[in-house]
Amino acid sequence: AVGYEVVHAADGLAALELHAEYAPDLIILDWMLPKLDGLEVLRQIRQSASGAVPVLMLTARDEEIDRVIGLEVGADDYLTKPFGMRELIARVRALLRRIERVQQILEADRVEADASISYGPLVLDPEAYRATLDGVLLDLTRTEFGLLHLLLRNPGRAFSRSYLLDMVWGE
Repeated sequence: AVGYEVVHAADGLAALELHAEYAPDLIILDWMLPKLDGLEVLRQIRQSASGAVPVLMLTARDEEIDRVIGLEVGADDYLTKPFGMRELIARVRALLRRIERVQQILEADRVEADASISYGPLVLDPEAYRATLDGVLLDLTRTEFGLLHLLLRNPGRAFSRSYLLDMVWGE
């Protein structure tokens, strides 16, 4: 069984300090915290440089509007009290699996594949920045080639505009 290293904060201000100090892989955040409530802690975490950390929000508030607010502010999942420990652990594992998969995808996209890629009559040679269709050289810009290369390495996958800007243009 895999264990977790847990750091506990008694209030919202301490939670922000610990977040900055430890850069956790996951945050379980209670809505009702003293000094600074969980929603404000979440807002500030999302604005920080390491704000992409998955957050599981805990609350006794079970109204739909409260869940919507928590999710809109940036929670990745929401658990209403009272809850069972098995459900909490299952949700933690699911969030960690999801973030691990996203990191694997990002890493795979950052790694430049050297091998040629073909799709029917289309052949890309990443080392030479050459693309041919039925043996005829295509006149592609580096950006066009980068987009085509990314799409061919990930068939059937949809990309957001911001993701494409980051991966192809490096913005």
